[in-house]
Amino acid sequence: MNTPPMVSIILLNWNQHALTAACLDSLRKTTYAQKEVIIVDQASTDGSVEYFERNYPEAILIANSANTGFTGGNNQGMKRASGDYFLVLNNDTEVEPDFLEPLILAADHDERVGACGPLIRYHAHPEYVQYAGGPRSIDLMRGRNKWRGEQEPMSARYQENRNTTAAHGAAFFVKRSVVEQVGMLDEAFFIYYEEYDWSIRIRNAGYSIVYVAGSTVFHKESMTLKKDNPFRMKQMSRNRLWLSRKYLSPFRFLLAVLYVWACSVPLNVLRFAAQRKFDLAAALLIGSYHGVFSPLHFQK
Repeated sequence: MNTPPMVSIILLNWNQHALTAACLDSLRKTTYAQKEVIIVDQASTDGSVEYFERNYPEAILIANSANTGFTGGNNQGMKRASGDYFLVLNNDTEVEPDFLEPLILAADHDERVGACGPLIRYHAHPEYVQYAGGPRSIDLMRGRNKWRGEQEPMSARYQENRNTTAAHGAAFFVKRSVVEQVGMLDEAFFIYYEEYDWSIRIRNAGYSIVYVAGSTVFHKESMTLKKDNPFRMKQMSRNRLWLSRKYLSPFRFLLAVLYVWACSVPLNVLRFAAQRKFDLAAALLIGSYHGVFSPLHFQK
């Protein structure tokens, strides 16, 4: 009789032990037994480490002295993990009790499946979809990508598995053997757009990515960084250009830069200025500048 594969579930925490605890409580109720949970605490100052040690002794805890970002923290978790599969899971999620089995089944179905993404629904409005597969194609020219089903009511069209372009960073299920081949998350990105980069590398290595309809995760989106957060604006503006810079030819990247600087940046700077959100306008300009001119060492 074959031993069930081990799944390593990696959660990051930064000063949000109550939010992370709700995710951990939902993981405790899951029906798949062969799993380990790894918490990577990103230098929290709210007593999170002691809280997890006291209340979740079954979890593996990594306590960082500095915030290493979404990419660095999850890479630390993967380096510590013993599983045959890794699940990079946002701490602002809660899961269905049986969400792991369909992911494992889909991944085991074909050796060319490299990664999977579950159905992700909004926690506050579970009748609406956030993710039911990647975009039709990853837009490297504009960096504007909309998940399949995003903000649409749940319907029958999202209840079948299908090959897709990308898995969502809130719940990215990937084979250890694939990570050993293509590499971990690219730490240059720190946070945002890293799941597109990882998905592209997985697919470029000849693997497929599967949206798994029978697995459900509920996401409390943007709990860590609010959408009007200048840091988020800077990271998003920079990283969308970095993704283009990493994969486009120099000529096509120049076209992408022209689009961003001639269309997207001026319109949004004017909009933020009209709203007196000058910090967001500055963050957009700084991020867009670094997206073009920062020296980089991308992970290939």
